[in-house]
Parts: sequence; C-alpha cells; structure tokens
Amino acid sequence: QVQLVESGGGLVQAGGSLRLSCAASGRTFSNYAMNWFRQASGKEREFVAAINWSSTRMYYANPVKGRFTISRDNAQNTLFLQMNSLKPEDTAVYFCGASRTYPQLENDYWGQGTQVTVSS
Repeated sequence: QVQLVESGGGLVQAGGSLRLSCAASGRTFSNYAMNWFRQASGKEREFVAAINWSSTRMYYANPVKGRFTISRDNAQNTLFLQMNSLKPEDTAVYFCGASRTYPQLENDYWGQGTQVTVSS
C-alpha cells in the first residue's frame, strides 16, 4: 500500500508559479514511476506529466510542455511539479499517481488532489 498526499495548490494570477508536492509513504517510493494528472470542473481527468523510477525519463502533455517540470526525490519520498507561466486553463484539481509501469501508466495509487486556481 502507498499513501500519497498532495500539497502546494492555491490561487495564483496568470503568469505566476506554483510548486506542487506529493509525499509518499508505505511501500518503496522508488519502485514506482510517478505522475501528475489534473481534472478541471466538468471535464475528464487528463494526463499532465510523468517521471520514471530513476528520474532519467520524463514526458509531458503538450499543453504544459516548456512550462511545467516534474521531478522526484527518492530519498525524501516526494514528487514535485514546478508550474511556471500559469494560465487560467491550468485551473484544475491536480492528482499524483504511482504506477508500476512506465511509460504506459497504470496507477495503482492516487492522492486526494490539490486545487490550483489561476485567475486572469
């Protein structure tokens, strides 16, 4: 069992930055590829970014490429998402997930989500 807890969300103006964190506990964090998804109100959950076990491979959804950076600290069991140049369309609940497979993601565990709101 892996417990995931996101933090760092909030309200920010367009063009601003936020850094999300996802703290993991339970089974060995480094055994999992980690990822971020988001879900805007009234829309389906969509992929944002993923990172492999050793931080040697990352990939991003097209809407966030060049603005968001995913990273992880296996010693601290924490996943991060640095979000720069935020846009109103980035407003969503952001979820972290843990997958035993990469790059095809099949999340065994999800966090509860953290709200990000970008005002225009």
